[in-house]
Amino acid sequence: MSKYHCRCCETQIPAPRVQLGYDTCIQCGEEEARQVKHTIAPMHKSNYVVVSDKADLKGINNKGGFHR
Repeated sequence: MSKYHCRCCETQIPAPRVQLGYDTCIQCGEEEARQVKHTIAPMHKSNYVVVSDKADLKGINNKGGFHR
């Protein structure tokens, strides 16, 4: 019997899942993951950048760095 419980819904979590660092059950973890939005943008003559704010994404690779 597992002594670990999901922090969202209090259902039992298998011990191997907790050992991997998760503190939610699979259903609650999937629901939380779907709420996170991000994109990866390539920078000119550079690397890729993870962007999570839409306003930042609009200004990337724009001459002057401003968007309308």
